[in-house]
Amino acid sequence: MKPWQKTVLYIVVIYFIFLLGPTAGLDIPRIVQAIAQSPSLLVTQLLVGLINGAIIAIIALGYTLVYGIIELINFAHGDLYMLGGFAALTVMGAFGMQDGAPFISAIIPMLAALLVSAGLCAGLNVLTERYAYRPLRNAPRLAPLISAIGVSFIFQNLGLFWGGLRSFIPIMGNTAAAPKSFPDLLPRTDIFQALGIQTKIDFTVKDLVVLVVAAGLMIGLNLFVQRTPAGKAMRAVAQNRDAAKIVGINVDQIIVLTFLIGGALAGAAGLLVGLYNNTIVFTMGFTAGLRAFTAAVLGGIGNITGAMLGGVLIGLLSALSDQYLSSRWTDAWVFAVLVLILVFRPSGLLGENLQEKV
Repeated sequence: MKPWQKTVLYIVVIYFIFLLGPTAGLDIPRIVQAIAQSPSLLVTQLLVGLINGAIIAIIALGYTLVYGIIELINFAHGDLYMLGGFAALTVMGAFGMQDGAPFISAIIPMLAALLVSAGLCAGLNVLTERYAYRPLRNAPRLAPLISAIGVSFIFQNLGLFWGGLRSFIPIMGNTAAAPKSFPDLLPRTDIFQALGIQTKIDFTVKDLVVLVVAAGLMIGLNLFVQRTPAGKAMRAVAQNRDAAKIVGINVDQIIVLTFLIGGALAGAAGLLVGLYNNTIVFTMGFTAGLRAFTAAVLGGIGNITGAMLGGVLIGLLSALSDQYLSSRWTDAWVFAVLVLILVFRPSGLLGENLQEKV
């Protein structure tokens, strides 16, 4: 893009922001006044955005891993995450967990739910790759894309069916399509008050646990990809599949491993969302998947660090928009920022490092 074209584009974007911004809640004097009156509320919203962004980033990693290896946008990934939430809720019901259960007694059920949800989603993802994507690997790009959308609908209807199994799983409630209540098991103890710090910033043990687990998963994946032989093989396949075959790397095995890891992360995210929001529904995969895919594109799809960065940015933007702009316009603001960034950086924020895209 030529310099004068960028200048014109900047002017047009700024014009539309100031023209349409007030309708979408962009009242700068009011926002500045609100922040000045309650800085602690701003910090609280930043923490909420950071936690939600970390969860979005975990889901986004599944998109970026698969795209980095086989250049496929796995649209079924969001609904796979939803099934992870349902699997975790089923395990909680099997252990008889209810709101307010002692945290110590809930540790084993939560660990069991993590293993089951991650294992189920990893297995489903591997089966999807084997029977829905692998036969279409050399087909025109539209074929696997349509296949991914079809698998997404299958997963969503599986979630609807699962939610109606009250006779076998009483914790699912009376109506298949209704949101399911997830047991509130993480302590809501305010950390700052427990430490004797008087502040209006709201940061609980529940927030800390979710943030630490999410950060641990992201750091663990990054270390795995960067420092293990399997991770190096994944990076080699991402760079050049044919060259990887020549040096003896089993490409099919690496692709299966990629889907396995992506599915496990989706299952873990389903559990974290259930524990944090205390509600799940069979349609939640669409919204979460859309935001996670947006995060992957924003950071530079195929780039692990970019997916993490994109997830955190979208979480922060959503939280600030809900508080200071308008919750009805949050999605519009998120995608407006995405479009704006892609106009000037078509490959995403970190998309230029193609050699490190996985």
